[in-house]
Amino acid sequence: MKRSFRFISMLCLLTLLATALAACGGSKPASTADGSEPTTEPSKETSTTTKDVPTLVWWTIGGQVPSNFSKAVDAMNAYTAEKIGVKVDIKVASWGEWDTKMNTIVNTGEPFDIMFTNSGKYSKQVAMGAFADITDLVQSETPDLYKLIPQNVWDGTKIGGKYYSVPTYKDSALTQYWVFDDKYVQKYNIDINNIKTLQDLDKPLHDMKAGEGKSFYPLPMTQGEGLNGFFNDYDDLTLGFPPIGVKADDASRKVVSVLEQPDVMANLKLLHQWYQDGIINPDAPTKTEADKGRPFFAAQAFPGAEISWQINDNVQKYDMVQHYGPIYTTSTIQGSLNAISANSKYQKEALKYLELVNTDPKLRNMLAFGELGVDYKNVDGEKVIERTTDTWPLAAYTQGTFFNLAVTKGAPEDQWEQVKKLNEAASSSTILGFALDISNLQTEVANCQAVWDKYKYELITGASDPEKMVPKITAELKSAGMDTIMKAAQEQIDNYFK
Repeated sequence: MKRSFRFISMLCLLTLLATALAACGGSKPASTADGSEPTTEPSKETSTTTKDVPTLVWWTIGGQVPSNFSKAVDAMNAYTAEKIGVKVDIKVASWGEWDTKMNTIVNTGEPFDIMFTNSGKYSKQVAMGAFADITDLVQSETPDLYKLIPQNVWDGTKIGGKYYSVPTYKDSALTQYWVFDDKYVQKYNIDINNIKTLQDLDKPLHDMKAGEGKSFYPLPMTQGEGLNGFFNDYDDLTLGFPPIGVKADDASRKVVSVLEQPDVMANLKLLHQWYQDGIINPDAPTKTEADKGRPFFAAQAFPGAEISWQINDNVQKYDMVQHYGPIYTTSTIQGSLNAISANSKYQKEALKYLELVNTDPKLRNMLAFGELGVDYKNVDGEKVIERTTDTWPLAAYTQGTFFNLAVTKGAPEDQWEQVKKLNEAASSSTILGFALDISNLQTEVANCQAVWDKYKYELITGASDPEKMVPKITAELKSAGMDTIMKAAQEQIDNYFK
């Protein structure tokens, strides 16, 4: 009896198993791609939404994130998920920490999908293998993006003949401005239109200092910026390393030690004098974030840029006067780039997102201005907006083209047409198109950068005496391999322009 019972029980069990397998549509489950048995996992259907709408990590630069930042990004994501099936997680590194943070991400291999970068970092990051080669992908997957950006701007991003980033098509030629708070212009009768050089600034800055008192600094600086545009006369070969360059108008294209050039030394000595005279704030070498409402500063800009600065700084009126440019260099084109991680699983999706940023005015405005109805409101569809807060942290120049961006109320209605005209009127550096290949120079570049990083804040803010500091820096740079870099750079330039 026991034997019969066991037989019947076994028969029932086999029958139940057969029924179950039949219900599943077969017998043994298929093996995985590598031939191993599959593990028991939740149905793939449960992750369809996640896979269909990937969230891209985008690292960028900006100010302090406001309380409504997540809400504003959620609104963008709702829009882009519907349009192209992609969302973003925007990570913001502050102005002061951006250099260090991006270096850490690249060096440690921290995952990301898109990263804002520029000429000071781009070639080094490409040499490290951080960014994807998008040469073919951008043309096959995002033809509208490729067509939008002029060929000379694309060419300015090339390294080794390939594209590793999407350039921001904007004021791609450099134009430099002095920017004054108008109340000081009126109070001290400053003739801003006749101020072209640093020497021309000496009297108005001293007049402001004398009139406003000991604790007032007419030229406030931060360590990372110093005086914006200080080294503009020298093309930095896209190295992002000011001590080596070629004078932008030098037809012989000679690579020089920039700090030792007479014009640069004269300007460094003037900065140092201003620091001693209290024109520049004493904490400039250590200050990481700029105060709002500066009485004077220098900026790379374009017509109407002062309107946004007035809102951000709560200043009634800024007077902006052009004193340099416009000029094209490879570095100006590389001044704003968005690159895609070589390790990203979503390279196509990242390109499609950047294409939408550059072609869709609604998304462009949300990225540049924040939460609609809170940070800004539409005045004329998506063509003119009025900003209603000064807290949105993202810098519009880092994101995408200016030419589908709304004009801020108060700026010239033809603002972006004026920017296009600046681009069209720009002169060119004698080495435009050239980008230094540092593949075989990485040790020397890293060692020289380490030397420069030790001294640069003291030097570019005027805190140190250049007559003592420049020889010291130059000697250390030579020991670190500067001559090797300069020799290689000259050879590459000579070969490029044969």
